[in-house]
Amino acid sequence: MNIDWNTIKAAVWRPRKEYLRPVHHIDPISLDDLLGIARQKDQLRRNTERFLDGLPANNALLWGARGTGKSSLIKAILNAYQQRELRLIQVDKDDLVNLPEIVDDIRDLPQRFLVFCDDLSFEAGDPSYKALKSVLEGSVELPPANVLVYATSNRRHLLPEYMEENQAAKLVGGEIHFPEAVEEKISLSDRFGLWLSFYPISQDEYLAIVDHYFVDYRGERAPLHEAAKQFALLRGGRSGRVARQFYNDYAR
Repeated sequence: MNIDWNTIKAAVWRPRKEYLRPVHHIDPISLDDLLGIARQKDQLRRNTERFLDGLPANNALLWGARGTGKSSLIKAILNAYQQRELRLIQVDKDDLVNLPEIVDDIRDLPQRFLVFCDDLSFEAGDPSYKALKSVLEGSVELPPANVLVYATSNRRHLLPEYMEENQAAKLVGGEIHFPEAVEEKISLSDRFGLWLSFYPISQDEYLAIVDHYFVDYRGERAPLHEAAKQFALLRGGRSGRVARQFYNDYAR
């Protein structure tokens, strides 16, 4: 199916049918909706603007704690810049083997594309990351100038890390030399020139996000905040995602 990228802003790769499905109802989240991650927003906006201006820009890895706004930030970036011909293609980790073919179909288009890989990670011995490597840095052919990869992950290096691997590191001539297993893992994440880290939020930050969602709330704030804290306690942690879930549960 051919997509009219002049009108379609995002698409999702469907591997069984081997086609890009246009997204007609994009999550409307905006950058102003994301609180507590000002530094990450500023850095990703600057990188995206450089990309749209035809300047050198980096593939981005957003890694860290769950529910802290990594995926939401990428979707908000699309909403902020779609009028400047920014487009997004979401590809699941298991479908990365199709990524070179997907990119081949868009490399000569006038629009600028973000390839969005959500919750990206690989197990030891998983060969599918090689397709991602070729898009990140190219092979005999340079990577396309109109494509960047924005990925999220709970793992900084995308692959599992083990204590015994670090214990096998050696000091040679005053420099630390890691074993091949560690070097292979680092080599993948190193291809992302922009790393943005996300950490669990404090209680004050959590309640600020709750207040943002309940901006029109007319009741007393103290009982609202107490209910929000109890909700987070039951969920096992505080995050922007939990604040949103509390709003969905509590709002009238």
